[in-house]
Amino acid sequence: MRFEGTLQSWNDERGFGFLAPDQGGDTIFVHIKSLPRGGGRPQPGQRFSFEVEPGPQGKKRARNVQVVRAARARPPRRRESPARWGTATLFVLLPFLVLCAVVAVLWRPPAWFPLVYVGASLATFVAYAIDKSAARNGSWRTRESSLHLLALAGGWPGALLAQQVLRHKSAKGEFRAVFWGTVVLNVAAFVFLCSPMARGLWPGAK
Repeated sequence: MRFEGTLQSWNDERGFGFLAPDQGGDTIFVHIKSLPRGGGRPQPGQRFSFEVEPGPQGKKRARNVQVVRAARARPPRRRESPARWGTATLFVLLPFLVLCAVVAVLWRPPAWFPLVYVGASLATFVAYAIDKSAARNGSWRTRESSLHLLALAGGWPGALLAQQVLRHKSAKGEFRAVFWGTVVLNVAAFVFLCSPMARGLWPGAK
């Protein structure tokens, strides 16, 4: 027997949500694997038809879920173009390049140090691209915590580039707040590790 209901909530990072049946009663658990492929990211308020089966611990869950109609009419999608470089992006990247030059002259950090940022930035850009593709296809997403860890490890320049070029994670306020926190922490760690105070931490340092 099929039922109809409205998507009440959706956890994008974990890939599941809850449907509110039209006939009332408890909400129904729905996993992303039960949704039709290629339908894009489920939106709260979107209408679905579904069957119900018992899940773990006796809780009901939806299966064979189908879209009834879109939550709201959307205009035809335009081809996305890279976002303009924001003031905050330039405000961070340009001073950081100047800081790197000053640190290189004053303290002469290991020659491989810039390669850490290059490698981490490439890995982060790829992670953003994979996550955006997953969001479009309705498949498993990259955890936001993983993206933040990559940024903290030195991949934040690549994250900034991905946010601008791919237009991904560039408008989510909570994500951006944590992201800028990782930038501050990484730059502070960069200055400390390159300073004479941390010279003894490097292999072969006297």
